[in-house]
Amino acid sequence: MNKNINNIEYVFEKLKNAYQNSKAPSVTLIADTTKNPFNILISTLISLRTKDEVTIQSSKRLFEKAKSFYDLKKIPIKDMEKLIYPAGFYKVKSARIKQIANIIINQYSGKIPDDIDELLKLPGVGRKTANLVVSLGFNKPGLCVDTHVHRITNRIGWVKTKSPESTEMELRKLLPVKYWEKINNYLVSYGQTVCKPVSPFCTLCKLNDICPKIGVIKSR
Repeated sequence: MNKNINNIEYVFEKLKNAYQNSKAPSVTLIADTTKNPFNILISTLISLRTKDEVTIQSSKRLFEKAKSFYDLKKIPIKDMEKLIYPAGFYKVKSARIKQIANIIINQYSGKIPDDIDELLKLPGVGRKTANLVVSLGFNKPGLCVDTHVHRITNRIGWVKTKSPESTEMELRKLLPVKYWEKINNYLVSYGQTVCKPVSPFCTLCKLNDICPKIGVIKSR
């Protein structure tokens, strides 16, 4: 197989091998145990700016009390705050979860829409969250770009963009659909362990010999 950073198949094979020896992102772990879009949407909202282990425990406590948006609606806001604490911005997230529950009950008959544009109408739901829900919850094409995917794909020269949203649009044109769901899992894990924002572990990287290391000033 041609060893080249623009050989998508080769790069994904290397990332797959690294991923199999690491830990999956928290929302993926939750999705693996349940394909319920409800769990995926709520755990993704909780996960924003929150460590994976906190996301898993906070989500678990909440899901023990709530199996649906109707259950969420019944939980007092103070109780919800206690359930998802110490997730980052837990008070804001609790208020948004309550707001989303009301919207989905009143406008979507209690069922999460499986369309990205409809999901983006929900408060606090951005493209990252919408893509995750569509791909993991409904098994439809979705390309989730977070800070790790944005940073690494710019670093290896696949895209030249200024924002995750722009990166998503460029990757949709570049990558075959079969890689869309995989790229988030692989690069979130890789970005947390190897290709870090500052001083990445290039000596440990499976792509070290072919990566152009764009923007890397110092590495280990």
